[in-house]
Amino acid sequence: MILAACLCALPAAAQISSNPNKFLGNITTSYNVDAGGGVPQYYTLWNQITCENESKWASVEGTRGNFNWGGADNAFNYAKNHNFPFKFHALVWGSQYPSWLESLTPKERYAAMVNWFEHAKAKYNTLPMIDVVNEAVGMHQQGNPMIKETLGGGGKTGYDWLIRAFDMAGQRWPDAILIYNDYNSIQYDIDAYITLVQTLRDAGAPIDAYGNQSHAVSNMNSTSLGNALKKQQDALQMPMFITELDIDIENDEQQKAQYQQVLPVIWEAPYCAGVTLWGYILGKTWVNNSGLYRGSEERPAMTWIKEYMQTDAAKNAVGPFPGAKKEASIYIRPASMKAAAGDVLPIKVHARLATKTIEKVDFYVNDELVKTMTEAPYIVEHTTNKAGWNTTKAVVTATDGSTYERYGRFNVSLGTKRSPYNDTPVQIPGTIKANEYDKGIVGVTYSSGISRSNPMSPSDGHWMDYTVDIAEDGYYTFDAEVASANANGRFHLAEYSLDSLSFLTEFVEIPKTGNTSDFKMLHGKTLVPLTAGRHVISLMVEKGGFKIKSITLNRFEAGEGTCMVKTFNQEYGVGDNIEFTGMFSAKNSTIKEVRFYANNILVGTVTEKPYSVNFVPSEKGTYSITAIVVNAEGKEKWSNPRELKVTSATPTDIQTITTVDVPETRTYNLMGVPVGNGYRGIVIRNGKKVFKK
Repeated sequence: MILAACLCALPAAAQISSNPNKFLGNITTSYNVDAGGGVPQYYTLWNQITCENESKWASVEGTRGNFNWGGADNAFNYAKNHNFPFKFHALVWGSQYPSWLESLTPKERYAAMVNWFEHAKAKYNTLPMIDVVNEAVGMHQQGNPMIKETLGGGGKTGYDWLIRAFDMAGQRWPDAILIYNDYNSIQYDIDAYITLVQTLRDAGAPIDAYGNQSHAVSNMNSTSLGNALKKQQDALQMPMFITELDIDIENDEQQKAQYQQVLPVIWEAPYCAGVTLWGYILGKTWVNNSGLYRGSEERPAMTWIKEYMQTDAAKNAVGPFPGAKKEASIYIRPASMKAAAGDVLPIKVHARLATKTIEKVDFYVNDELVKTMTEAPYIVEHTTNKAGWNTTKAVVTATDGSTYERYGRFNVSLGTKRSPYNDTPVQIPGTIKANEYDKGIVGVTYSSGISRSNPMSPSDGHWMDYTVDIAEDGYYTFDAEVASANANGRFHLAEYSLDSLSFLTEFVEIPKTGNTSDFKMLHGKTLVPLTAGRHVISLMVEKGGFKIKSITLNRFEAGEGTCMVKTFNQEYGVGDNIEFTGMFSAKNSTIKEVRFYANNILVGTVTEKPYSVNFVPSEKGTYSITAIVVNAEGKEKWSNPRELKVTSATPTDIQTITTVDVPETRTYNLMGVPVGNGYRGIVIRNGKKVFKK
């Protein structure tokens, strides 16, 4: 069992519970900590606190960019002053997110969510416990599809979006207990809940515990509850929290009897790390009859809870977090949860002890010792041979002899082993051909439903793996050869590394190129630097409906100089011939070329002055216009985007279009006829020119 806990030790005997191994907590009442009205002060009753609403995203950032932490601060500081744990509830939830989120594109929503995590980290650098994700089983919340899309979709595991959320949390709060929390997890959706948590654990996400809200235990007897909890624990083998317990029964004696049924079963389970009751003032909780105080008077259930907590069984119940400290952080991260028989599967054990020193890490597959490791990184390369689910276990031994465990699984199928398409990895810098994804079996190197057609036409949720060798560390640019008859397609590049599920690029939105045979070069840059060596890059398609031939990756080096696209001071119509130009220079070098882009699609490349191209919009809308100056050494200077508005469906002020040869540089009228001094016209250089009237 992993030992993990909050950063603060529980007080010895100030509250109802004096058990040092687990807490008995509660929530804020109407945005206050102390309930008032003659009810005893919070700290005399409970020794853990969760904000009912105050730390939810909608409560904190109801207005975009305006963060209000006042309510969360009240609870956080109260817990700190009284030396008991505060739980942050919740970072990712398909409900009570800011309403403005729904008006954003997936790319913008993802940036907003990262910003939310960053502000929470800046506000609370250390947190004892976090409900990282709340209620993600199925359609528990109507906003789940949007949040899933925001975090990159289901991907290879079906739960990549949740893995991404836990990775983001683990990178910011490595010492916090990171929890998945849901309802109906004990009765109606227990199997789906187990599958979800197992997937997070088996993928190596930094999940430390699972949380059962327990709102639906008002009609369960002790035997049924015990069997359900055992089923969860046998499958998950992780610490558990009861996060939102309330018994919604109007009759006092019946409520008391139900607490007597369920609380000992929960509290005395050795894997239970703590119990949070969801409100205790009648009429001030989210359900009608769950309160434990009627005014200032204890209901019989409350009186019994106090008595039970003084019994030896309650005081001496063991838990997975002795001393309320997260001593061990252990996660088993395979390169893939699925493999073909004969594949060499790299697996990394992430192991860290808070106050002790690791002596060794023993790694087992199917209860057989595979490797003993005494130095980090703790990496195993295991040749898969047993079809079906294979169990893994990491046992971390400290120098004082104490041990800590973590379990996991991977699945093996019969079929073609993984290898690069041409048996040799693609060399980067270089070009990945979209249809030449790695050889292997479905679910391991590619998703079901795709084929090696050229060009490829991926659908929603498709993904493909490409084994590459990267020559040098650094950021890389990409040029994807795509075609689309609409502007709905979207993909990103990702890597399922032994450390995290990394987004290598932002969400890449496919603009309309004309039609599905009109291929254009779509340009972008990696979000993170790529390291030299062997990698498996995954092309993740959130929204299909486009065609793709290739992706070319080149190392990016920033250049110096000037790169500024001119401002567009007017609105245009479809079919207008619009000139892109600006100010361009390469400091301490010469300009090799200037590239112009509209919505990241290459419009043209010029190598000589004047650095300008013409663009004819085919659709109404707002275009983002950018340019890149490439100097003689290949270094790049990128411009800031300029906004170009195309508001009418027809060309503006066009009655005739004439293409003429002009023999010299001078002033011409709009029909291409040279004019003398004092006449209005356009100065152009010799060559061909399209004139509008």
